[in-house]
Amino acid sequence: MDTTLYTTPRDLIRHAVTRFNKAKLFFGHGSAEAYDEAAYLTLHTLALPLDRLEPFMDARLQPEEIAEVLAVIERRANDRVPAAYITNEAWLGTYNFYVDERTIVPRSYIAELIPNYFAPWVNDAENVSNILELCTGSGCLSIMMADAFPDAEVDAVDISGDALEVARKNVETYKLEDRVKLIQSDLYANVPAGKKYDLIITNPPYVNSSSMAKLPQEYLHEPQIALDGGADGMDLVRKIVAGAAERLTDDGLLIVEIGNEKEFAEAAFGHLGLTWLTTSQGDDMVFLLTADQLKI
Repeated sequence: MDTTLYTTPRDLIRHAVTRFNKAKLFFGHGSAEAYDEAAYLTLHTLALPLDRLEPFMDARLQPEEIAEVLAVIERRANDRVPAAYITNEAWLGTYNFYVDERTIVPRSYIAELIPNYFAPWVNDAENVSNILELCTGSGCLSIMMADAFPDAEVDAVDISGDALEVARKNVETYKLEDRVKLIQSDLYANVPAGKKYDLIITNPPYVNSSSMAKLPQEYLHEPQIALDGGADGMDLVRKIVAGAAERLTDDGLLIVEIGNEKEFAEAAFGHLGLTWLTTSQGDDMVFLLTADQLKI
């Protein structure tokens, strides 16, 4: 590729938008559109502030800088690798996490609910002592919960040892080793026996088989075990719901993200009286069950 055609970030971003649109990329890992992703990848590659694009738009770049950005653009366009795997970072709100192909790219509607302490369902955040996160992946939700509930200890569970290595890196970055315990376990199997939790949180694999067969290529770079939820997407969710009652305190809550699978969730658990929590994408992405409901 002739790098002399480009001299500024503005040139590179324009090129990237065209390249991404022609490649018909899918944007579901942080960016909403081609321009956002082009700007992010350009700024990150040039080690420029991600929130200050304009001052640098017409800066003249060195040939090696141009070549580096163009290589990133081509990797995204040709290989359809999610941007987070290229930059080894992902954002949830104001939180930045390390990520690589050992775990799915962090994205969760539960993350939107944590800063408000799951109000009004949690009456007093200071009374939350123990939290369990199942299918923690990169550890992002456990870290955010430890930050939001400073008196709580968090057990972060995943079946994948590789994912837990990524989570460990993030836990160490946020200096939460003394409060976030990483546990390799098939759901509840290795969770401390007899321990009760005020909150059980999970964003488990929930993509149904039909949807798995139609996933954009970007998602095929992620560990499929973290996406595939079986025929109706509820395979792991059924196990999570079934085991929650004996692990919750009397006033405990189970909060489960199921994405676009509300119809299947209602079919499986509607008799329990699911409460659907409001997120930026509506009232059908995350459901809540109380300890009392789970005892039915």
